[in-house]
Amino acid sequence: MASSHDFRRIALSLEGTREAPHFDRTAFKVARIYATLAADGLTVNVKFAPEEQAFKSMMAPQAFAPVANAWGRQGWTTVLLEAIDVSELRDALETAWRHATKKTAKKKNKCSI
Repeated sequence: MASSHDFRRIALSLEGTREAPHFDRTAFKVARIYATLAADGLTVNVKFAPEEQAFKSMMAPQAFAPVANAWGRQGWTTVLLEAIDVSELRDALETAWRHATKKTAKKKNKCSI
């Protein structure tokens, strides 16, 4: 079973991640937010690609579910921490972090003439 402590430790270990308030949650971001932690520490939201979200939600519906709005259709997924182990949490965070760092790398590689 993963905890909010595990979440924070793993997220902050990912290169370039910083923590900041985000409405009633705590956001973890590089150039963009890739994960948020609920104030009660029971759930997190991570940004997957829609197909990753569908796969995780199908394979472990007790742990992963789309956020219930337009954000969910974009890949934002709620994770119930008590329903996953630390290695699954690390995998989810690294996946979301990679997506956020790809967007950063694209911005850095653009050049104007």
